[in-house]
Amino acid sequence: MTPSDLASTSLIVATTIVTLGYFLTCVIWPFKACRTCHGAGKLRSPFLRSYRLCPACRATGLRLRAGRKAWNVLRRLPRNHRDR
Repeated sequence: MTPSDLASTSLIVATTIVTLGYFLTCVIWPFKACRTCHGAGKLRSPFLRSYRLCPACRATGLRLRAGRKAWNVLRRLPRNHRDR
């Protein structure tokens, strides 16, 4: 086995491990904290006296992960095709 074969094999293995880890994360924790309000569900006014509800997460403080969104779309494809 040449060094280039070893490097490419280790890159493929590392990519596979990272992908499976992200998939597992999307299954166990489908939501993440909202980046706009940092998971609080509300935003402070510029003068720090009042709050308003976060429009990005609809005041829940949670957003669906990108991987989970993709999984939901892929899961719905056969169902939508069957209903036609």
